[in-house]
Amino acid sequence: MRYLIFFVLLIIISSNVYPQNKSIKTFSKSKKLLLKIYESNAITFYCGCSFKLKKPNFSSCGYIPKNDNERANRIEWEHVVPAYDFGNSLSEWKNGHPKCVTKKGKKYKGRKCAAKISKKFGFMLADMHNLFPTIGEINGLRSNYPMSIINGEDRKYGECDFEIKNKKIEPRKTIRGDIARVYMYMNYAYPGRGIISKKNKKLFDTWNINDPVDSWECKREKIIYKIQGNKNIFVSRGC
Repeated sequence: MRYLIFFVLLIIISSNVYPQNKSIKTFSKSKKLLLKIYESNAITFYCGCSFKLKKPNFSSCGYIPKNDNERANRIEWEHVVPAYDFGNSLSEWKNGHPKCVTKKGKKYKGRKCAAKISKKFGFMLADMHNLFPTIGEINGLRSNYPMSIINGEDRKYGECDFEIKNKKIEPRKTIRGDIARVYMYMNYAYPGRGIISKKNKKLFDTWNINDPVDSWECKREKIIYKIQGNKNIFVSRGC
C-alpha cells in the first residue's frame, strides 16, 4: 500500500511539474485576448499610463517621448522575460531551418524562424503570464536587457520611472514584485533555459518580498488561468 501511494503521488507530481502554456499557440492570438483582459484595467506596465484603443494617454502619467514618437504613440505587448532569453538556445534561432527562407530565397534565423518552426517556442512566445501592455518606445528601448538596480534617478521619459544604463533596466518599485514573479514562473515552467541567473535570483527574491501580490495581479492571473489553462503559482499562492 505504501508503494502504491508513493506511485500515485509520483504520477500527480510528474503531471504538474511544469505548468506551461499548452493552449494558446500564437503571439497574435494572445495579444487579442489580452486587450479584452485589460479593458477593466487599461494601464501600461512600466510607466502606469492609461490607454485606449491601443493608444497611450501621456497626460495620465507624464510620459514624454524621447526619440521614437510614432512608436511611443502605440501600445505593444512586451515579454517581461525577453524572447531571446527562452529562445536563443533553440537550433532554429541559432542556425535557422531549411523552411526559413523568404519568397526571394533569402535564409533567415532568430526569433522569426524559431516561431515558424518550433511549436514549443510558439507556446512560450504566446504565454500570457509573461505579456504586459507597454508604450511601444519603452518596449523597444528595453530590448532584452536584464533587470537590475541602477544608482540615481535619471528620468529620461518625463515622469516615467524607467531607467536604462549599461544595458540594464531598473523598473519602478510598484511592479518589481510582479516582474520577479513572472521571471520565477517562466524559469519554473520552462526549465533548462537559464532564465534566472544566480546573480538575479537574490534580486528577484528581494523584489518578490518587498512588493507583494496586489489585487489586480491576482485578478489578472485568475483570468489568464481560465483562458490559458495553467497558473502562475508564484502569483496564485500569494493571492
